[in-house]
Amino acid sequence: QVQLVESGGGSVQPGGSLRLSCTASGFVLDRYSIGWFRQDPGKEREGFLCIESIKTSKIKYYSEFVTGRFTLQRDYAKNTLYLQMNDLKLEDTADYCGATDLTRGNCPSGAYEDLYDSWGQGTQVTVSS
Repeated sequence: QVQLVESGGGSVQPGGSLRLSCTASGFVLDRYSIGWFRQDPGKEREGFLCIESIKTSKIKYYSEFVTGRFTLQRDYAKNTLYLQMNDLKLEDTADYCGATDLTRGNCPSGAYEDLYDSWGQGTQVTVSS
């Protein structure tokens, strides 16, 4: 069964860092694109990053808040994608989850939710002072 499991969330002060993990089961993560989304209650879910399959490993940036603060890194042996989040801000508070579509290895031009058919359960990130 295809599964994505996220972990690593928690509470952190502004300016702090967290590393989230997205571990794939039932498929080889590096063969497909993986998108990252976040959502707070009352807000629309927004996609902010996507990494393509290992053929290109291109990273797509969908939102300006990512620039200079969030990075992606694979652990091939563990079939895991890491989201390193630095200099966290209050507005980064959200539930973060990964998503994929096993028919696609490239990232879409936009962070469209309908293009993904497999979603992780999410992990909560809370940034507060």
